[in-house]
Amino acid sequence: MVEDPKWELALLATVQGFYQRLLSDQLGGELPAPAELAPDVISHVEDVGSTLDRMQLWIRLLDMAITPAMLRLGVQSDLDPEVAEALLRYFARHRDDSAANRDKTDLVATFLFRHPRVAGQWGRRGYGLDGSIPLSPFEIALLEILSESDVPVLSDSDVQLLREFGPLLDQANRFHDFSALMDSGIIPRVRQLKAALGESIYHPGVLATLAPYNAAFGDRFQRLFSAATQEIKDFGRRLEQLGGSILSTVDGIEVTVEHVEALNQEALLRVDYSAALEKFARVSRLKRELDRRPPIRCAQPDSRHSSPNGGARATALAPDLAPPLPRKYAPSSVTPQALSVEEAKLRRVEESIRVFVRVADPKFRQIVPMRYFNLMLSPAEVDACTADYLEQTGSRAETARMLLRMVAAAARMTTEIEELKRSQNSPSVWKLHADSLVVLIDLAKSIAEAVNSVTPSIDRQPASRQLESQAAGELLRTSLEKLRERTIEATKLIFSA
Repeated sequence: MVEDPKWELALLATVQGFYQRLLSDQLGGELPAPAELAPDVISHVEDVGSTLDRMQLWIRLLDMAITPAMLRLGVQSDLDPEVAEALLRYFARHRDDSAANRDKTDLVATFLFRHPRVAGQWGRRGYGLDGSIPLSPFEIALLEILSESDVPVLSDSDVQLLREFGPLLDQANRFHDFSALMDSGIIPRVRQLKAALGESIYHPGVLATLAPYNAAFGDRFQRLFSAATQEIKDFGRRLEQLGGSILSTVDGIEVTVEHVEALNQEALLRVDYSAALEKFARVSRLKRELDRRPPIRCAQPDSRHSSPNGGARATALAPDLAPPLPRKYAPSSVTPQALSVEEAKLRRVEESIRVFVRVADPKFRQIVPMRYFNLMLSPAEVDACTADYLEQTGSRAETARMLLRMVAAAARMTTEIEELKRSQNSPSVWKLHADSLVVLIDLAKSIAEAVNSVTPSIDRQPASRQLESQAAGELLRTSLEKLRERTIEATKLIFSA
């Protein structure tokens, strides 16, 4: 039931104007509105109710004609944010539980995140009224935009689904090759998660999670895709210069230089991801084929077997038919940059665990749900998560900080172990998780050294405090043993491959 018909009519008039411009651009000619729904007419109508009924029917017809891919073309950087906000209100108020409507809502929310009214306004974080649950400025803005809409209530299963987006984005950001990103299965997994959310996707908290993910993943995807297509085109140009025409065979079809020249990455990136997924996959398979059997050999010809006329050229065009032999895992060196990246992840994991424990039911807060497992906390670790003295000096605060550090490290290591087990069939993805575990093992060693440097000092403390300090040392050793178990498991997994 419409509470304010005039407000609803004004909202639909804004949506109508955008839809008509979008369809007119697609058709190459003006799409006129019904005479009684022209902007200069509806602004002076007296029978608002009947006009609203006709407008709703007309908008539903326009909505059926506009696909998510068409909407993506329409929400460019020059779109007025007020129009985008009107579209979001319309989708949230008139949701039909279709995949297309959810995709459109997702697109518009991502546009609003990418184009804030004030540059950088989404960068700072605020807090909820209870002072415990962090709220981003973007979520606060969405709450205001959708304040007139009947938003759904989030279930525990919805919250669990939302927790998957952060680790998926972390995984995507570690890829430096387009084929590895496509092999990872992140894109179909995210599509499944969004479909599983159902009508909950219209909740401000859900959109505040999806929009930043979409923006960050989209940037990463575009960079890797552009690099892959550019590399393929470079292959094609070099082969053409040497007189060749066939790059490789993909899905039983010969890919020629002409095919590669016709590859339009800008056009592909404008197509809806779900429709273009197979085309992206073909680019990925071609890239992988060229990496495995490049048409142009970079090695210098052997002068003993090359003729003055054709030996060098024949060697340059000879395909490498033998696939690379599998090699045992050789860990990369742990660089300061890798340590810095992992430190940032540990801080985020630690803060997430603390937030969950502080707001959870005291009866169950020792069980923290993670993506693949439940993280079990000891009573001392729970107390550390709820402590209000972490910023203080002294042994009590230092013990709590060390406990939190070990909890976060064990959680990160367990997550990477589970990811490693699930990526056995994708060597490039497997190596990413193995590299992360190598860094985590190095950090765990540093944590163990820090704990061991604290516990021997207990005996040198005054007798009045030795009992308390011995108890703290025992708590640290218990948590350290759990971390050591994860470290042993990770080492066996990555070095026995």
